[in-house]
Amino acid sequence: MIELTDTNAAGIAAELVRARTKAGSPAMGMVMTLIIVVDEDTSDEAMASARAASKEHPARVLGVILGDARGKAEVNAQVGTGSGWSGETALIRLKGEVVKHAESVVLPLLLPDSPVAIWWPTDAPEDPASDPLGALAQRRITDSAAVTRGKTKAIHRQCSSYAMGNTDLAWTRITPWRALLAAALDQYPEKVTSASVTAERISPSADLLVAWLNDRLRVDVSRHTSGGPGITEVVMSTRSGDITISRGDGKLARFSSPGQPDRPVALKRRDVPELLAEELRRLDEDDTYASAAKRLVRLASR
Repeated sequence: MIELTDTNAAGIAAELVRARTKAGSPAMGMVMTLIIVVDEDTSDEAMASARAASKEHPARVLGVILGDARGKAEVNAQVGTGSGWSGETALIRLKGEVVKHAESVVLPLLLPDSPVAIWWPTDAPEDPASDPLGALAQRRITDSAAVTRGKTKAIHRQCSSYAMGNTDLAWTRITPWRALLAAALDQYPEKVTSASVTAERISPSADLLVAWLNDRLRVDVSRHTSGGPGITEVVMSTRSGDITISRGDGKLARFSSPGQPDRPVALKRRDVPELLAEELRRLDEDDTYASAAKRLVRLASR
């Protein structure tokens, strides 16, 4: 990694070119730009997650740390390639007046003719699409489970401000649950009369799962509290009996259905790099998430 102090976007771009040339790879086959808006305390963990995800999605990763907006404008950066990255990276620290205009530093560094994704690992804007950095991206990824304040309402704020291209890792976490529940109804194509979701008291993923089930099944879905971890049980009631998926240890679930013996199902809680890699596979509109987000807002207003 090369340290640049009191630099600018042109200096960072020139160093990226030099790093590629020095590595003997003038063209690195990068498929996108990933912007990460992060604070100093969590920057190492966030960049490590992006490095793991970049093995599947070679990208130019631009970490942006927004510092104190007072005082003289200052741009510092760490730039490099290799060290486990399949693309190239720049961790950019902004201070002073430039903090209010971070997009002016980031915009010249975007790969031309390539999609742009942005990820807020912890606290995100209430309206990511109208954020100056968020407006640069086609895909805006938040994580309501990782916010440092307002955990109980974080996913509701994100759903209320939903715009095309928005998504949340709380939604990505329930992909395996949704797949299992859909497969269960394929095996037992009976009308579901009611459903329930049991999870930790504060679980944005559980709230989204309730909204998704309500939107898809058009039945009442109750929400119950457990000690976790995460979602621990989903029950869909039919005239023939209950279809139940329960997971008490965060790793292995038990699938129960009418007239059939219980069977184990792998349902491990996934880590952030895997979730991020999944979201970066899809840069078009996620209509299913859009419907679930709108339904969650309607349910909350009742």
